[in-house]
Amino acid sequence: MRKLKLQMQLTADGFVCGPNGELDWMTWQWDDQLKAYATELTNSFDTILLGRKMTDGFIGYWTDVVQNHPDSPDYDAAKIFVETPKIVFTKTLTESVWANTSLATGDLVEAVNRLKNQPGRDMIVYGGAGFVASLVDARLIDELHLFINPTAIGEGLRIFTGKTPMKLMASTAFECGVVVNQYGFV
Repeated sequence: MRKLKLQMQLTADGFVCGPNGELDWMTWQWDDQLKAYATELTNSFDTILLGRKMTDGFIGYWTDVVQNHPDSPDYDAAKIFVETPKIVFTKTLTESVWANTSLATGDLVEAVNRLKNQPGRDMIVYGGAGFVASLVDARLIDELHLFINPTAIGEGLRIFTGKTPMKLMASTAFECGVVVNQYGFV
């Protein structure tokens, strides 16, 4: 059975973005070891799951890097994100307007479990906050890779909506100040 993994940036006080979607708190001066960690995680999946609200920004950003910035240090990752099949979970769209992307419109639990039972490598979810919170609440994520940034913002959006027991599987502090905690649900 394929695993569903989450890679998400969080503030030290547990927010995934500010109250209006602000991401100005993220640490982007990653050291080589953190880049290697993210690359290893990226190489483990063959399907990306996204919530509808995040999809335009995610696909738009990485497509722009591939099409217009071949010298970018993000180019190799961008190619993977653009070329990897994506599934957008939505309750409002009836057709995909994005290349290499299909829609899932039915029951979340049934759809994710169906995907987990298909052949292939693992899957990853990047967001957005509401979609990830739904996956967390349903305990559908097998590995949570939480990139804890050395910043607190005091308010914003969270992916944990209540008590969520987890088991720490690994924790690594990186020179750039980010700590990656890998959890599984108990």
